[in-house]
Formats: sequence, C-alpha cells, structure tokens
Amino acid sequence: MDKLRSMEIFVAVVDAGNFTAAASRFNLSPVMVGKHIAQLEATLGASLLTRTTRRQSLTEIGSQYAEQCRSILAQISAAESGAEAMRNTPRGRLRITAPTSFGSEWLAPVIADYLQLHQEVSVDLNLNDRMVDLVEEGYDVAVRIATLEDSSMIARPMRHYGMAICASPAYLRKHGTPQTLAELADHECLDFIVGMVGIHWRMQTMRDQNGKRTLPECRFRANNGLALRMAALQGFGIVMQAEILVAQDIAAGRLVPILCDYLPAPRPMQLVYPRDRLATPKLTTFVDFVVERFGPAARLPLASSA
Repeated sequence: MDKLRSMEIFVAVVDAGNFTAAASRFNLSPVMVGKHIAQLEATLGASLLTRTTRRQSLTEIGSQYAEQCRSILAQISAAESGAEAMRNTPRGRLRITAPTSFGSEWLAPVIADYLQLHQEVSVDLNLNDRMVDLVEEGYDVAVRIATLEDSSMIARPMRHYGMAICASPAYLRKHGTPQTLAELADHECLDFIVGMVGIHWRMQTMRDQNGKRTLPECRFRANNGLALRMAALQGFGIVMQAEILVAQDIAAGRLVPILCDYLPAPRPMQLVYPRDRLATPKLTTFVDFVVERFGPAARLPLASSA
C-alpha cells in the first residue's frame, strides 16, 4: 500500500473519530480503512489506536505519530502548491550563460527589463566565452554564437552575429583609411586573444624576402572585445568587432566602418536550452522576451549611449 495514502487515511480517522467517516471521505470501505491502519501498525511494530465496541482512542505512540503525519502531509501539500504556482506564474531562479561581450553590453540590460516585469524571478548571469555544458553545469539557457549541432538542445534563432571593421574618425584622419586588407600592415590593429594566442583577423599581409607571409606585431591585444572597442574609441587603432557591439558607436559617429567588402560571413546566434528541461513559465517567458528583442526581425536600439 502507498504509505503516504495510509498516513492520510490515519489522520482522517483521528479527525473523524471513526473508520466509517474516514472511509466516506476517501470513497473506501471501512474494511479497507482498517487495512491501511493495520499496515501502518505492522510497519511501526506498535498499535496506533485502541479500539473498543463503543469508541476508539489514540495510543501514546499513535498520538505522536499522528502529529508527525500532519507535519509531513502539510509539507507535501506546501511543496505541491509551490510547484503548481511555479507552473502557472514566472517564479524562481534562472541560470543563464552568454558570451562575455554580448552578455555585458546587450543581454544584461534586457535581463534587467525582464526582471522589472517579473518580480518573482531571479537571475544568475555567467559571462564566459567558452562552450558551457548546460546540463553538466546546471544552466537553464545559453546564448550560443555558432551552428547548433547538439540535437538534445532546443534552439530559438536570434539575429545573425555579423562583424564590422572600424576605427575612430580621429584615427582615420591621422593615419588614412585603408582600402584593402593588405594596407592594414601599415596600421595599428587590435587583436583578440584566446588563451595565449592572438587571433589575427588581418587575412592578407605583407611577405618577407623569402615570400613567407608575415604579420606585423600587434601592439594591443586583449581577451575582451569591450577592451578592444574602448581602445578603438580612444583613437589607437582599427578593430574588427561584432556589429551588434559597435552599432551604437557607428550610429553616433564615434566609430567609422571600413573595409566592408572584406568582412567574414555572419554567424548564427541562438538561444538554446536542453530539450528535456521542464518548460516552466520563468524559462518560456524569458526565452520569448529575449527573442522579441534580438530575434531575426528585431531592430536594435541604435540611439547613442554615454
């Protein structure tokens, strides 16, 4: 027999004062009620009720056990009520991971807007440029800038992640505007670092006397796109950065796009979450909210920012 069911029936017998009333409540026969009580007594190895032909009363063990049953059943009821509420209302903590630059520049403000609308939701945002294992590390949802190959994930498409090559007006006035990638050999260029390795986005370079392709030394490298963007804004050099991260600077004239014919193909950007993850209101409302802001048809707010 189901022990929790037996505990419920036992408490009902205690409250009602007899088997017949408890049996009616659970649509059982009094005999079946007696079997549930007998099963509990057999498990405990003690009598819960003292029964006579005229009345029944709790034993000392039965009285203590009845109170413990009430406490256990109340906790189960509260847990079920909480789960029901979470199924109907966005509530609880979301763990989100996203690439560092996109997450800090664009996703964080959107999360703040989402939290203003859903007061009972909390968010932990992890910004990381490595490929995080959502299931292994316990994340609910991730922004991925790549083609999704894992079929265990559900992906909601976002706008493509295009790139822009740009520099400040002051830099271009001082050093001129390159027309080809080969001309970048004569310019300060800002490179991204992964680990200890710089990622050279200058696809065409000068050759030495032996015809070997060489790359001029880059004087400023960083493992953070926002740091490279700030250096470009200061007029130090030319940067290739995600279009979404420099869109406001370009719109405001702080950066000027150049070499548009040499840009790499845009990469897909998606919001992903495990296929077997329970679609709670906190998850579904957050996913819909982000896709509305960054979906393929969404327009970015390009007003200048300080």
